[in-house]
Amino acid sequence: MFSSLRPIRHLQRYRQIVATFAQHGFGFLFEQWRPGKARHDRAALPLSVDLALHLRLALEELGPTFIKFGQILSTRPDLLPAPYLAELAKLQDAAPATPWPAIHAVLRTELGAAPETIFASIEEQPLASASLAQVHAATLTDGQQVVVKVQRPGIAATIATDLEILAALARRLQATPLGKVYDFVGVTSDFAFTLRNELDYRREGHNAERFRQNFAGEPFLYIPRVYWEFSTAHVLTLERVQGIKIDDIAALDAAGYDRHRVALHAARIVIKEVLEDGFFHADPHPGNFVVMPGEVIGAMDFGMVGYLSETERLELIRLYLAAVALDADALLEQLIRMGAADAHVNRPALKRDLLHLLHRYYALPLQEIRAREVIEDVTPVVFRHRLRLPSNLWLLGKTLSMLEGMGLRLDPSFNIFTVSRPFVRRLTWQLVAFNHRRGRSVLLSGANWLDLLHAAPRAARRLLDSLEREGALPITLQETERLMGGLDRLVTRLTLSVLIASLVISLALLISVTVPGTFVWILVVLGFLGAATLGVWLLFSILRARL
Repeated sequence: MFSSLRPIRHLQRYRQIVATFAQHGFGFLFEQWRPGKARHDRAALPLSVDLALHLRLALEELGPTFIKFGQILSTRPDLLPAPYLAELAKLQDAAPATPWPAIHAVLRTELGAAPETIFASIEEQPLASASLAQVHAATLTDGQQVVVKVQRPGIAATIATDLEILAALARRLQATPLGKVYDFVGVTSDFAFTLRNELDYRREGHNAERFRQNFAGEPFLYIPRVYWEFSTAHVLTLERVQGIKIDDIAALDAAGYDRHRVALHAARIVIKEVLEDGFFHADPHPGNFVVMPGEVIGAMDFGMVGYLSETERLELIRLYLAAVALDADALLEQLIRMGAADAHVNRPALKRDLLHLLHRYYALPLQEIRAREVIEDVTPVVFRHRLRLPSNLWLLGKTLSMLEGMGLRLDPSFNIFTVSRPFVRRLTWQLVAFNHRRGRSVLLSGANWLDLLHAAPRAARRLLDSLEREGALPITLQETERLMGGLDRLVTRLTLSVLIASLVISLALLISVTVPGTFVWILVVLGFLGAATLGVWLLFSILRARL
């Protein structure tokens, strides 16, 4: 089995990984590599709960890289069936503490001096210990309390080796029948990119600063300060945020905090991140949030974040609007437009499944719908039809599900859809109607179309004259004149349509960026009357031509 693996540099680790998976029942993945063995055409992983359990056990046995890989896979219903997702969600990123002398050596190397000369004090016993790093409490010389996140010694080299092996395994699996179903190379490449970023604590520091900037005017969230003079790629020093863990219900009640308000604050944080900023904390488990005096939420751990471009947010809004309208055809077309569904997807079957989903929630009050239930219902449809949305959207689904679970612990009446509804409405209005950048883009596109339409008649006439001279088409000058007359009318109507649209958008932008006054309202009313008049005339001319 290993005869073709000799070029791999870390053969011993490679053997260990393959042997571990084989021992846990995944030998069928490697049987197809044996010389002389027939390739079995397997279209997907077996739907076995027992095998899903053994996948989790194998990943835990193989260490930090594979635990992280499993955690990422747990957010991808397009890659794994439900039993595997549920089992991988149980993976815990915890590890025994590294002895202080080894951590002391890392700090000395990274900061250029012994930690006791940099900090007024630093605790040898860590506050938390994970597979990649551990966190120590410390005090700066000015008395400021901080936490120091220190990367485990040697972990970067271990992960580099494992990523190299994962890439090699992915390339081999891509050549098997399973490779026709799963993009092994793409998935491992995305994972390697994410994990390498997580190993660079400068990125995490910049993530924290970006959150701090985004929420500068929000009183209900506190983001700790980054101390860059005591931070490197492998050490991150942050202001220490202290409070009651957000899921410690008894302590919150004893402190007199209003748990309903805390739940609303948590929801507003995530919804603002997703719908307004397009940059969200992708690991909102209770251990990363505390409640401070005034029911302010303090956030921690900014290593895992998600991004949503304005285009992606607009696509989500379109999906949402199609779902609310119970329009399965529009939902299907939107999925294809987003690249989630292949153009050759079994449309009738997918439409049927989408209709079942839509009618399952039809007429249900919003407060009775749970995000986790929706995700669980969507998951088998996604896997069955091999829908492939960007990984950030699956990460968003996991984030919303975790947020809902945290909110329900704080307040049993909490409903994320109810909280998010005004944000969705505002975003829809901003993206579709009065978004300044989008308005400018439309106006610029309109100007380009006007230029094109202005040049089209002359270009078309030259083209037709040339074709008539060269005899390439059996066309006469009389027919050319008739065609050009029709083209002129078409161009005129198109030009008027673009002008009317540009006028309406310009008036909308004028309303959104100016303080209303008598003159402005007169101008707006006259403009809309003019646009309406042109629109009626255009419609009348089109109808007259058709009659």
